[in-house]
Amino acid sequence: MLLSMRWIGDFVDLSGLDQKSLIHNFTLSTAEVEDIIVKGEDTYGVIVARIVSVENHPTSKKLHLLKVDTGSGIVDIVCGAPNVREGMKVALATSGGSVQGHKITPATIAGFTSFGMCCSEAELGISDDNSGIWEITDDIALGTDIKSVYDIDDIIFEVDNKSLTNRPDLWSHYGIAREFATITGRELKKPTLHDLSAYDALPEVAVDVRAKDLVWRYSAIKVENITRKISPVNMRIRLYYCGSRAINFLADLTNYVMLELGQPMHAFDNRRVDRVEVQTFPEGCDFTTLDGVERKIDGNMLMITSGDAPVAVAGVMGGDASKIEDDTTSLLLESATFDGVSVRKTTTRLGLRTDASMRYEKMLDPELCKTATERLLALLFENDPGVRVISRFSDAYVRHYPTITLSFDKRYVDRYTGIDIPTETIVKTLLGLGFTVEQRGDEFTVTVPSWRATKDVTIKADIIEEITRIYGYDNFEVFTSVSALAPVGLEVLKSEEDRMKDILVKSYRMHEVHSYIWSDDAKNAELGIRTPENVRVINAQTPDHQYLRVSMIPTLLSFARENKSYRDEFSIFEIGHTVEGLRADGACNEQNKLGVVTYSKLADEETLFLRMRDVVSELCLDILHRRPAFVSGEVDFDFEHPVNSFDIVVEGVKIGYLSVPHPVVLGNIDKKCAVAFFEINTEAFSRIPAAANKYKEPSRFPAIDIDLTYVADPSRVVFEDVVRVATEVAGELLSDVKLKYVYTDAEGVTAITFTFSFVSAERTLSKQEIEPTTAAITAALGALGLVFKV
Repeated sequence: MLLSMRWIGDFVDLSGLDQKSLIHNFTLSTAEVEDIIVKGEDTYGVIVARIVSVENHPTSKKLHLLKVDTGSGIVDIVCGAPNVREGMKVALATSGGSVQGHKITPATIAGFTSFGMCCSEAELGISDDNSGIWEITDDIALGTDIKSVYDIDDIIFEVDNKSLTNRPDLWSHYGIAREFATITGRELKKPTLHDLSAYDALPEVAVDVRAKDLVWRYSAIKVENITRKISPVNMRIRLYYCGSRAINFLADLTNYVMLELGQPMHAFDNRRVDRVEVQTFPEGCDFTTLDGVERKIDGNMLMITSGDAPVAVAGVMGGDASKIEDDTTSLLLESATFDGVSVRKTTTRLGLRTDASMRYEKMLDPELCKTATERLLALLFENDPGVRVISRFSDAYVRHYPTITLSFDKRYVDRYTGIDIPTETIVKTLLGLGFTVEQRGDEFTVTVPSWRATKDVTIKADIIEEITRIYGYDNFEVFTSVSALAPVGLEVLKSEEDRMKDILVKSYRMHEVHSYIWSDDAKNAELGIRTPENVRVINAQTPDHQYLRVSMIPTLLSFARENKSYRDEFSIFEIGHTVEGLRADGACNEQNKLGVVTYSKLADEETLFLRMRDVVSELCLDILHRRPAFVSGEVDFDFEHPVNSFDIVVEGVKIGYLSVPHPVVLGNIDKKCAVAFFEINTEAFSRIPAAANKYKEPSRFPAIDIDLTYVADPSRVVFEDVVRVATEVAGELLSDVKLKYVYTDAEGVTAITFTFSFVSAERTLSKQEIEPTTAAITAALGALGLVFKV
């Protein structure tokens, strides 16, 4: 949000103060300032002058030769503006002057010397109008420096909107002025207001608030005989400096009051809107807003109607049919407070956020409605004295915020702050910020002002924040506090997820990535993956992101496809949220899952698959001290290979799956690559208790390895069963079992070779000693369908 120090100066005298330092102090006490922009500093030597003659250039169709009266003489000017004419008062940049840093010197243009430049508003930096030179219509003596009569010199600072989310009162110059007044200890001046009580006897505007749960207050008043069409120069300059373009006098007035007081207002052409209803349309409707766009209105959006015909989207934007036209002379002025949540939902559904809606979303103070009306009428009468008010101030105050009163004592302040802030400072600070303070000794009873009571100051700790931020955090004494500290243990899920990350990064040099929780239908389609219908995001920014994801793998496969040109081989992982439908209570059934994808142009698919198997095994062995089983089963997703997919099972519980992509998906990633992946439900993983560590003294004697080959159907053999049976038969002599290789011949017969390692703690074993043991293992494995191959 852009703010003008000159505008703030209307309400608090900042003379004699370094304004840039004051803005810095504002950052320390109130909200973050992102930028400071000095306006007008590099513009000087620009005066009011009158064109006394205009001649066409003899060789140019666009240029004109002007004689311009500066008040102290006549100068020659060459000008290409299309709107020049005799008698026109203009802003003349004289020789030796500067326009936004551009030095003005005599220059020869198309054979004629120009001793200055007639400026447009855009060239002076006071608007974006560059259609012609600026015509000055105010009664100003020739030769007058324009900076002495117009607010061109200013300091603009930009405040980070996010730091004002809980402070609706700071979305205005007057609210910021209150902060500056408190920081500097200077008086806050009230804005000039117009007394509305003089119109109490006039007819009332018909206001019917039907959607009472979506409205706090709605007020209206009618005005006629409006003759002015263009806003005063200083008003236009202030609006432009603060990021709002000038439209016409009435529209500019409502924008000006909004920026000054923080209350959005809307002016309807009274010929088209003479009564008001505030309601919703359960069946919805089509409505064209001021920007000329036809929008779909649903049954939850609050609308302003006149005779049940929609004329505005409440709190967002007016309608094209009821806008102020060039011939508008009478208006119905709206000043209202709508429910902030309702306005926010409407803007999201429509994809339309405005300056007005951003303020309504912050929960505005309903008390502002009347003040803003009084301020707008004061400005209206000041700039168009012939106007007439033709109705009373019609006010439907539907709901009131409760008055918040908080009581505390000096000891409470001292205990919270850790320092002794004088009582006088506490009282002065709170009064300056608009709080009402009743003091009885060291006890305080504070009433929160209405503009801070909508959602900001609600508990005693909020009062402490107000006191300390104005006192200055840099005034606090720095010391080390003495407190009893107890270590806080991580929950099992978080601890095990961190260990997983460490293993993947340190042992396997994988890259961690981060993504959003929703599926990307467009990217899935590129991979040939169907996005499963799941919990849907109602206000998704694009239809491609409307479903929450069920699995991490499609996202990671998409990342692999996008990054394949950077490396020939890489592995990526992410531990993130997925959603598996809804729970019984209607909430999303969120599940944390680890997804890992490895990509290679150097290794084949089987090699990658076995690498991923080893990674899963290490995760389970290192964290749970349990060996996983890989069991052939039905695939859950269409991106999995229909055959080469295996469930990951630990202690009889399925915790995930290991697979390679479906051939169609793999082809869409890269036809000359191999990819493998696995996904583990980390919540199911963390629920499995870790086995106790068993320590065994290593043997001093060498182990002996025996390779045994069996013929079997690999889809029916579970490695975990092989290890279990062999261990039961061999006992402590068997130290390890490894799968060496799997070979399938041309006839489709598969041979599986295992390496069995034997070791004794007492002596070196010989092959003859263990032959009976290997024979017993072979016999026992026959029950698993493994036939020994001689």
